Amino acid sequence: MKYGFYGASDVGNVHAGGRIYEGIDTPADLYEVLNGLWCAETCAPRLRSGWNKDNPTLGQCSITAFLAQDIFGGEVFALPTDNGGVHCYNRVGDVIFDLTSEQFGEKAKKLVYDCSEIQTRDMPHHFGKREKKERYEYLKGLLEKKMKG
Repeated sequence: MKYGFYGASDVGNVHAGGRIYEGIDTPADLYEVLNGLWCAETCAPRLRSGWNKDNPTLGQCSITAFLAQDIFGGEVFALPTDNGGVHCYNRVGDVIFDLTSEQFGEKAKKLVYDCSEIQTRDMPHHFGKREKKERYEYLKGLLEKKMKG
């Protein structure tokens, strides 16, 4: 599978901290599995009407970034979006990657990954929102089921 997400060429140097999920060693492995799991139910509610299988990463950024953090460690950062929100991505060591950057299409080339806005789960706009925590848990549950089955 060809990977089009930001940092795809560098993620071979990032490895899972332990064997949480057999078969997921790098972020590319995680992307490949999540590509079949992302769905309208895991999409941010405000973007859900635009979600489709041709753009599976739409509205999946924060829950995906925190799930990647569970597996690979590192930190989650955000960059501002055109609509006044934030878009989350990961940094592990010196490697920056964004498993959901493809949702921006050509605009993705203009995103600036400067790692200046660190994000934590307890922030009000992340797991401080019950719906976002529930979407994260739902995606994590789908991943666990897929990896066991």
